[in-house]
Amino acid sequence: MNTAADNTRGSLFMMLAMAAFAVEDMLIKAAAGSVSTGFVLALFGLGGTLVFSLLCFRQRESLLHPALLSTPILIRAVCEVVGRLFFVLAITLSSLSSASTILQATPLVVVLGAALLFNEQVGLRRWLAIVLGFVGVLLVIRPGLGSFEPASILAVIGMVGFAGRDLATRAAPSELSNRQLGVYGFFILIPTGVGLHLYNGQPVLLDSATAGLIGAAVVCGVVAYNALTIAMRTGEVSVVAPFRYTRLIFALILAALFFAERPDVATLAGGLIIVLSGGYTLIYNRKLAAGSVKPI
Repeated sequence: MNTAADNTRGSLFMMLAMAAFAVEDMLIKAAAGSVSTGFVLALFGLGGTLVFSLLCFRQRESLLHPALLSTPILIRAVCEVVGRLFFVLAITLSSLSSASTILQATPLVVVLGAALLFNEQVGLRRWLAIVLGFVGVLLVIRPGLGSFEPASILAVIGMVGFAGRDLATRAAPSELSNRQLGVYGFFILIPTGVGLHLYNGQPVLLDSATAGLIGAAVVCGVVAYNALTIAMRTGEVSVVAPFRYTRLIFALILAALFFAERPDVATLAGGLIIVLSGGYTLIYNRKLAAGSVKPI
């Protein structure tokens, strides 16, 4: 049974993970101002691959596991590319605050995907929460209005990619560890980044400052990944999972401090709607799994 101390520890690790993810996004956006997005993505993938490979070697886990070529892992790789590539493009070409706000709708898309792909029962309340969350996304991007930012669509595509990755992870073979999944997820970014860089045809002008930014982003990514794993394995999910939305708070603070971004009222209102609907969905899912509520 989880204790209050477990819940507190899990919540703190979740906030640490979200803070690290937010800093990672900020560092990547800063680095992409000096070198091509593809080059940043390739170096980020290389750094993450090396770190998680070392963790696998430490645990004597094979990097070339037979399950590597299973359908869920291949689908996960494609979704990882879509999520990472389009979200990096989004934070590079648009504001960090709006892209991070849109990303918060990922859990809602995961619930929608679970209903459509895995035939999981989704009651009226969760359908309403999903619809409300998408209304929040529309408030942020505001298609058809003068304040519409076309690059926001990139964040939406990235968010869908991350949701697909999470769904594919649920279907991944259980014999694969989080470390092995980390290797595969980061490795696929290397050829993706190289291909994008060659396609753009930009010269490589990597200085020590930019290399430091990318290196720090890799460290933050690894810290975030491990902290998230600890968080989800410590305490009750219904208590720990809603702290996932602290990422938005950290992102808004970093965007204001380092990029002088000031989200307007509509963006903040949309973010609040997304957080409330997503938080409700996470808590309701946990109660449903525990049998304390019935699907409605």
